[in-house]
Order: sequence, then structure tokens, then C-alpha cells
Amino acid sequence: MKICFVVQRYGDEVNGGAEVHAKQLAEHVNSLTDHEVEVATTKAIDYVTWKNEYENDEEIINGIKVRRFPVINERNTEVFNRYSSKIASGEHTMEEYEEWMRLQGPETPALITWLRENRDNYDCFVFMTYLYYTTYFGLKEIGKKAVLIPTAHDEWTLHLPLFEKIFTLPGAFFYNTTEEKELVNTYFSTGNIPDNKGIGGVGVEVPSNVDAASFRASHNIEGDFMVYIGRIDENKNCPELFRYFREYKDRHKSSDLKLVLAGKEIVKVPEAPDIIPLGFVSEEDKFNAIAASRFLILPSQFESLSIVVLEAMMLKKPVLVNGRCDVLEAHCLKSNAGLYYTDYLEFEGCTDYLLGHPTECSIMGENGISYVESNYSWEGIVQRLDGIMRDVALKAT
Repeated sequence: MKICFVVQRYGDEVNGGAEVHAKQLAEHVNSLTDHEVEVATTKAIDYVTWKNEYENDEEIINGIKVRRFPVINERNTEVFNRYSSKIASGEHTMEEYEEWMRLQGPETPALITWLRENRDNYDCFVFMTYLYYTTYFGLKEIGKKAVLIPTAHDEWTLHLPLFEKIFTLPGAFFYNTTEEKELVNTYFSTGNIPDNKGIGGVGVEVPSNVDAASFRASHNIEGDFMVYIGRIDENKNCPELFRYFREYKDRHKSSDLKLVLAGKEIVKVPEAPDIIPLGFVSEEDKFNAIAASRFLILPSQFESLSIVVLEAMMLKKPVLVNGRCDVLEAHCLKSNAGLYYTDYLEFEGCTDYLLGHPTECSIMGENGISYVESNYSWEGIVQRLDGIMRDVALKAT
């Protein structure tokens, strides 16, 4: 078959969970099946501004043709935030909701036109993430020939009326977790649309040559540290993490525990000798950082899967996550490889436990590997997606 993945950003330089997920999935479908895989995306790298940074209209990335379309309006953050507050505050017309979608972006009408004109040239389209312009307007052109990977979590945008119809349009869904499937089915009329029975939608692989010592040496980090990997952003609940960490250190004066952060800084990181922001790091450095840490911390309340949590488990590292996120809590409960908190005192208790129980943490590490290998192998995931794509293509003929 000829398959087209549609995603808002795509490239080696792009840092974002859904976008990395899309790239990995496209590449594994390309390598593990006989399908011809292409990608339709924008020229943006930064999801905050949607500034056109890629110059070429087409390029080949790891054997996959990537078609890039320009974003016609960079996002004005002040205008968008003000309009978002208005949209979130009450009922509005569909025209107002769609104006919000355009302001959110990435507004790329050329991509939507291309989808309309090329719908019959592909057997199946795979859309990544329900939230953005590319999916909202693209699904209207593709309809039942599409598989939607929603990456949905219970955020305020999911409740906007403009998504009610969108979740009825695709030919099938491919969910990351059972919790995501249950969430979508709670709010939308999706009961008659095929899906992957809630089994994870991304595979996890880690390098064999991970080197914790080289990470410590290259960044001059000694002692125990928890590590955060990802955008340093309010949407990821990082300000709460900073407050909790500071309170923990204030209440544990003798502790040398540090907080190391690897990712793009969207909100300012507090200046303190025990908080170490590394900025955007390479994949090699990311894995080395996890291996060198005592545990991975993820404070986000809104996750549909979290690749980095699964990567930490594959590296035999316990995870500490926000229990207000059903998906992250479920990872811990199903795997026995992590702990979760819902307030500061639970955060403190979990941190104390992970620092003070090395034998139990070692057992948690072994549990994590078993959990990921049983549920998130690329071969199984591609096989499940392949079956869904074939079914969608057959029904669309």
C-alpha cells in the first residue's frame, strides 16, 4: 500500500513527544512492511511560533519522502492566549472555534489543499494528534480513509465542541493506551469505529552502549539526581516540580539530591546550584542521563503515553510520575516499576523511598523491562497498525 503520515512537525531537529512518536512509527512501518511510506507536514520546527525554518519543499529522511508545506501565519502568543481564554470561558459559534484553531496553528492551507487533491493517490492516511490544524482540517478532506492516532488526554481543549464531529470522521483509531481509549469513548460517539483494542501504539528501543559515567564526566555532575526529560514548559507542570523540589531540599538540609533537566526551556528554570538545566541534548546524552540518574521524574498531568517513561523503564530506572494523570498512574500500577504522587507530601514520601531503598528499586527496574517488552515492541505495534490500515484501505475502495 501507499501510506501517508500527516503530522504538524517532522524532522530530526523536532523535539516533541507526538512528533517523535510519528517519526518513529513512520520509519518502523517503512522498514518492517512492504508499504511505501511518505509524510506530509509543515516547514516549522518550533511549536510555539510555527516559524517556517525548513527550506526544502521535499526531502528524504531515513528513506522516507517528506513533503513540507509553509505555515502562512506565525503564532502570536499574546493574541492566541487571550483568544484561548475567551474560548475556554463559555459557548461560542463554530466560526469562533475554528478561528481559535487557525490561531493555534500551524495554519497551512497548502497542505490541506494537497490532501484534497491527492486523497485518491494513497491507500491510507495516518493522522497524528487530534489537537492541531493539520488534523482538524485534514481529516475533513480524508474522512474514512484515515487512521487517527489521537494522543488524547483530559485537557480543556478536548471538551471543545469543534472536536465532536472530528472524532466521528476517521476510518479507525490507533490508541496508545486503554486509558486513552476509554477517555475518547467517554466524550465522543466512536463506538462503531474500529480500533486497536487499546494496546500501545509506540515501540521502545534503547541503545546498547549507554554510558552513565560519561554523562557525569561531561557535565561534571556528582551525587544523586532525579532527571526530567522533555520540554520545560508550564503545560508539562514544570513550575510545580520546581516548587516541590525546592521544598524537598528545604526540608532535607543534608540531602545532596539534584534536579537535572534536559529539554528546551519554555519557562524559566530557577537559578540554583542543585538545579541543572542542560538545554536540548542529543539522543545519546538523553539515554546516558537517564542511566546516570537515581530515577526519572515526570510531573506532567496530561500524557497519552510518555515514551520517556517507557525508555527509563527499559534502562532499569524507576519512575516517579504525577498520579493526576491516569495514563502515568496506570503505567506504575501495571508495571510495578514506578511510584506516583498527587501532592507535595506524597512527592516527598516517594522521593525518600526511591533514594532509601536500592534493593526495591533494582526489582522495580527488572519489572520495568518486563512491562515494556511485553507491551511495547515495534514488531507487534506495526503488525497491529498494519492490520488497521489494510482494513481502512479495503473499506474505502
